Amino acid sequence: MKLGLQLGYWSAQPPTNHAELVATAEEAGYDTVFTAEAWGSDAFTPLAWWGRETSRMRLGTSVVQLSARTPTACAMASLTLDHLSGGRHILGLGVSGPQVVEGWYGQKFPKPLARTREYIDIIRQVWARQAPVTSAGPHYPLPLSGEGTTGLGKPLKPIVHPLRADIPIMLGAEGPKNVALAAEICDGWLPIFYSPRLAPMYNEWLDEGFARPGARRSREDFEICATAQVVVTDDRASIMDLIKPHLALYMGGMGAEDTNFHADVYRRMGYSDVVDEVTRLFRNDRKEDAAKAVPDELVDDSAIVGDIDYVRKQIVAWEAAGVTMMVIGARTPEQINEAAALL
Repeated sequence: MKLGLQLGYWSAQPPTNHAELVATAEEAGYDTVFTAEAWGSDAFTPLAWWGRETSRMRLGTSVVQLSARTPTACAMASLTLDHLSGGRHILGLGVSGPQVVEGWYGQKFPKPLARTREYIDIIRQVWARQAPVTSAGPHYPLPLSGEGTTGLGKPLKPIVHPLRADIPIMLGAEGPKNVALAAEICDGWLPIFYSPRLAPMYNEWLDEGFARPGARRSREDFEICATAQVVVTDDRASIMDLIKPHLALYMGGMGAEDTNFHADVYRRMGYSDVVDEVTRLFRNDRKEDAAKAVPDELVDDSAIVGDIDYVRKQIVAWEAAGVTMMVIGARTPEQINEAAALL
């Protein structure tokens, strides 16, 4: 079991202690530091800024949104960061949701699976640098031609020779088809709300992808990097209360009321009634009540909170379920070192 540090994305203001967190994680033996993006700070810039102080940890995005960049622009950012880090970059991708894709980026959301497959194919063409990059589309045609264009588009190779043609790509996926796609064409899976209780279901999805012709990986060399709250405490109740508003936001406030992929994750866990109630309260601006409607057992399904013996046992259970890296959302150097001591 490896450890990762999840820095996430910024809130209203830039964080003040992320340089210290990254330095502590590097010293404590963490494998990877991840950054994220929503509709504020981007993922690549903070990763490069704080990653420049590291010499060993891998630098991963968890995740960058497909619609934020064309596939060639994303490939450029990744090959640049891979060079600067000496071959330590991981590209974590995700489709986001229709509210962000169409409301923030002004792009079309439908056919996310087909778009993901085409996007990754183009990225790998850039990194391979074996021929000028082309794509028949329909989502990212290269070169672009037809009505409204000059007709002068030319297939190009990247000027820079990528350091690696096989930069790892991991997919932030929550539904069965997307998880299977990750197993088929990617190097890892980045679940945001993983529950070891559902490992048999996840394994069915993954095995479907591994069994497809031309699958890139097998279970033996595929990474599952699960983001989780891991807190050692004798006061479970207080920590649970701190986590519940975060879960209520994702269950009840992220995405459209009837199209929320995070909520769907908890429905698969058996919490449909809870999701409905949390959504109703959250969308009626009763956010505190929405958090209170989240039961402790739901928190337990995707977080590890308890005394040191309980946390150790749970980490073993997550590893037995197939998780290869626990990605910790630590906020202090003490929490980073505490998690490292557990492993």
